[in-house]
Amino acid sequence: MLHKVKLTVIDKKLYPQLQEQYCADKNAGMCPCYHVGDEFIFERYGTADDFWHMGLNTLKQTAYTGSGMIAGAAFPHCSEAWDAISRYIYTGLQGGSIMRGWMKDERVMIACCSDGTRPVIFKIERMDYKVIDIDGIHSENDKDQIKSTLETIAGVKQVVFCETYIEVYLHQNVEDTTLECAVQECGAYRVLKIDGDQK
Repeated sequence: MLHKVKLTVIDKKLYPQLQEQYCADKNAGMCPCYHVGDEFIFERYGTADDFWHMGLNTLKQTAYTGSGMIAGAAFPHCSEAWDAISRYIYTGLQGGSIMRGWMKDERVMIACCSDGTRPVIFKIERMDYKVIDIDGIHSENDKDQIKSTLETIAGVKQVVFCETYIEVYLHQNVEDTTLECAVQECGAYRVLKIDGDQK
């Protein structure tokens, strides 16, 4: 299988008594870099290698509308956060267990940055998937039919259509032959390639 990592900001904390006691700016307040609900996707497929660019352009969802977004085109992730989360992101991108035995799901970790006066809390989640190249897709109806069929297979979590291929996200491994047969049973479609090996 291939692997991406989704990073989600799930909470932010503030300890004003600590800031007042220890910080040069006693009114520094909440972390301005991240916002609850921010989602970032890291991948290593084709020419993409988001880890080695410290997450530049990994921001996929935010409610924030200001300038200078972390992990947009201009700025990588905050160094305090990156120091805390990068090991888990790298492990997930390699298909490894992020935190076996501690979390209910070994593909998930809850971690926070190392700013003790205003920590940001992240959910780090490994996403397992396969890429399928399909010939014969000409309409939205074709896409809907293939998507609904694939999503009935045990182990398939979600199907996403990209520009020239589809990504099939998995709860557990699904054999390539199972995916190929399901696509071909939908109609006059031909599976050109199924890519499930990390490049």
